[in-house]
Amino acid sequence: MKIMETRLGSMEKEMERLRTENAAQGKELDTLRETTNDIKTKMDDLLKQNEVSKVAFSVSLSSSNGPHSSLHTLIYKHIFLNTGDAYDANTGIFTAPMKGVYVFRLFSKAHGSSDKAVVAGLFKNGQHEISTYARQNSGFIGSSNGVSLLLEKGDTIYVNLYPGYWIFDNEHHHSTFSGHLLFPM
Repeated sequence: MKIMETRLGSMEKEMERLRTENAAQGKELDTLRETTNDIKTKMDDLLKQNEVSKVAFSVSLSSSNGPHSSLHTLIYKHIFLNTGDAYDANTGIFTAPMKGVYVFRLFSKAHGSSDKAVVAGLFKNGQHEISTYARQNSGFIGSSNGVSLLLEKGDTIYVNLYPGYWIFDNEHHHSTFSGHLLFPM
């Protein structure tokens, strides 16, 4: 009988140890479930952000423009790419769909003569940021420039032709305007 009581006592101690171990493992499992759910939520957010952050456009004028008596917003009609639909081909304006760092490139071409040059400026919300400039007496001349800008959602970017200047383009797409989201903020 004494042996049975000793065995029973040992078994009860072992069962208590197993209950304690089981409770600890249960807490650890709950923690792992929470961590897994947090990771899954973060991954889902990153996947959504990656989908949303696909913003890129590349356009050309398709025809020559100018000169004008005042600043003139260029409307680039030929669309090579407009992922995210942030460039409006009716107005020539790119509108940032989200806050982030964007890269813009501007290429301008002119046919040289003493009275014809190209001066085009990239504007952000009405403020001049960068320009292209080209002038020579004969032949074609091109100018390019680029910039990275931090934009807020709703900021606008567009290209103005300066008064008295002109820009050359045709079906060969010499004068282009491009931009893309480098990364969201």
